Formats: sequence, structure tokens, C-alpha cells
Amino acid sequence: MKTYLNDAQATRDLGRQIAGLAYPGLVLALQGELGAGKTTLAQGVGDGLNVQDRVRSPTFIILSLYEKGRLPMVHADLYRLGDASELVELGLDEFLSMGVTLIEWSERFPEILPKDHLVVVLADQEQGRLADIRGTGTKAQDFVRSLQALRG
Repeated sequence: MKTYLNDAQATRDLGRQIAGLAYPGLVLALQGELGAGKTTLAQGVGDGLNVQDRVRSPTFIILSLYEKGRLPMVHADLYRLGDASELVELGLDEFLSMGVTLIEWSERFPEILPKDHLVVVLADQEQGRLADIRGTGTKAQDFVRSLQALRG
């Protein structure tokens, strides 16, 4: 599914729509260049899950856990990690099934992703950005179809 997002608000709105369909164990692999809107999308997911705290980029802290909301939300950023063993130390694998997990720069360590997850690639366009969303397993593919129906 490809969808055009004309501004940051449209990116947040997509995040809210994703949150509306979210289920425990949903993992989103967020990809795109610096400034492509990965954290903005995560903020929209947080809003849609009624997360109580402000969702911020976890670039320097690597992993943020938001427990107060419709579902717990984990937001990770793998940009600064040297290798996948650091993720084990952080306990990311323990969080993957408890709520909604968003992983920025997931392409750096694809081996940590569950077989069934969403891939969201954000790319800047002349004006706005393009979101390319696909599911890697049956449940995630069903999710994409539901999201597409919701967006019309």
C-alpha cells in the first residue's frame, strides 16, 4: 500500500489510523532517511493509543517504553547501535509481544524482527512524503488491507 502524505499532520494522522487498528504484538519496522518522518509517525501512533507521555525520538536513549495508553508502546531507534547484541542487553525481544513496537532504522538489524511485521518506508517527495506500507506475514498483510480500506 502506498499513500501520499502532504505534511507532518498527515503523517501523524496515518499513525493514529495505524493505532486504531493496532493489536498486542504489532511490530512496525520504520525506514527512511533522516528527517523522513519516522518519529512523526510514531507520535501519531502514540496519540492514537492515548499514550500519556510525549513521544520523542529515542535516538540517544535507544529505547522508550510508554505503558500508559490503550496498549503499551515501545519506540526504539537502532541508528546508533553497533551490533544486534546490544539489543539483547536492552531487552527489546521481551517487549515485542506486549504491545505495539515501533523500530526506527530497523533495516540495520533485520534479524531482530519477527516474521510477521509491518514495514513502513517513508520517502521525501517534492512536497510531502510517500509512505509505502507492506506486511511480511499473514496477520500483517491483513492489517495492511484493513488500513487501506480505512483510508479509502
